[in-house]
Amino acid sequence: MLKVKKVALDTAPENTAFLSRCCTAYRAEEFTTLKKIEVISDSKTILATLVICDDADIIAPEELGLGAPAFRRLGAPENARVRIAQAPPPASLEAVRRKINGSEMTSAEIKAIISDIAAFRYSPMEIAAFLISSGSFMSTGEALALTRAMADAGSKLDWDLPIVADKHCIGGIPGNRTSMIVTPIVAAHGLCMPKTSSRAITSPAGTADTMEALARVDLTTEEMRAVVENEKACLVWGGRANLSPADDILISVERPLRIDIREQMVASILSKKIAAGATHLLIDIPVGPTAKVRSRGEAVRLRKLIEFIGDQLGLHLDIVVTDGAQPVGRGIGPVLEARDVMAVLRNQPDAPGDLRARALFLAGRVLDFDPDLRGGAGRARAEELLDSGAALTKMEKIIDAQGPPPSESVLGALTMDFPAPRSGFVVAMDCYRLGRIARLAGAPLDKGAGVDLFKKISDRVEAGEPLYRIHASFKSDFDFAAAMAAEDAGVRIDAQGGSARGAQ
Repeated sequence: MLKVKKVALDTAPENTAFLSRCCTAYRAEEFTTLKKIEVISDSKTILATLVICDDADIIAPEELGLGAPAFRRLGAPENARVRIAQAPPPASLEAVRRKINGSEMTSAEIKAIISDIAAFRYSPMEIAAFLISSGSFMSTGEALALTRAMADAGSKLDWDLPIVADKHCIGGIPGNRTSMIVTPIVAAHGLCMPKTSSRAITSPAGTADTMEALARVDLTTEEMRAVVENEKACLVWGGRANLSPADDILISVERPLRIDIREQMVASILSKKIAAGATHLLIDIPVGPTAKVRSRGEAVRLRKLIEFIGDQLGLHLDIVVTDGAQPVGRGIGPVLEARDVMAVLRNQPDAPGDLRARALFLAGRVLDFDPDLRGGAGRARAEELLDSGAALTKMEKIIDAQGPPPSESVLGALTMDFPAPRSGFVVAMDCYRLGRIARLAGAPLDKGAGVDLFKKISDRVEAGEPLYRIHASFKSDFDFAAAMAAEDAGVRIDAQGGSARGAQ
């Protein structure tokens, strides 16, 4: 038996264990081939990647060190006694190897893969192999099986209500933080909307990242349920509530690889919604020349895939295609986007008009799920709830119920303004590049990093007038972002503006 010791290292998403090379209970050499071990306590067994340690100040010969995620998941106190054993490679890896060679996976194989990923049996390299092999080709049947397997892998919520509303944006448009406005509007009306969100994958902020600038988002299932029962809604990170847990593990590998495959994206979205208990779901697909979805044809194909899987899973869907030609609002990055959201909810005169208009349109579509509203009345009801301050009051109650954020988020103090190279009109904005600049500045991990936009499409600018401001907290991030913006600012200006502006 070995004594458990917590090692203050964040090895997420992996479980990592540390064994002394001079271990008194086991020969370290026995475990150097497979690297994966089982850690067995009186009440629980977890799998972990093993690291052999030569520093007795870190791990003593009679100890087993566990990184922070593994220590939390094992749930045993420090100095508790544990055993270890070699963990054989997961059998489901054979299906991944066949997929790499072009085979189609069965539902049972996909379920086994997702079960093993959720149990941390796969290394990041093995997860990447699964993602990339699936990304090269995945049938609609495989996508449906993947969605079901991901939804079944963790907890499932049941609200015992005829309508549990939800809303999701496909993404690719910086600043498009409409969910944080739609949710309190819908809840103020009286519909239930337990909004869960993943962390950002390729964008500079997701809903959970931005909400975390205002409130705690890592709520447990029980805490989430309590907030929703009291306030009709929440805005939380789905990972802590154990909803589709494999999704967050997959995202942790997708993020550094910057991959976002259509079938996996749909499985990620719908599995989270099914697990969160949604019955009625609005999907927003922004389309633009530099958005994630870049053509109407691509949007139609995506819509049909969502409809196919949603119908099989019993979801009531409303799918809308919106303009994705430019960022929404003024801020790109968690703190800046939270500023814009609260300005809209507070009805401030300087609140971004495009963010307000888009949020009202989408909130109206969600409210139209309510059978007690006359057809098409949702938009007017949404505006009434926003203008009256009812939505703001509801948002403040949701923030209070979820609790304060883990730390105060402040805007990055390192700044640089990027001037217009010539006078004219803004005729195009590169959503992808502006998002990349904000990510290089540190967003979303640094909540105060990002890009503050001063101009949008159709705006008149004078030579030397600032187009936007970069915010960063760390010099290295600031230099990376500034260099990328200097190479190409992502904003196109035309002296006349007419033809290019009309083409948007």
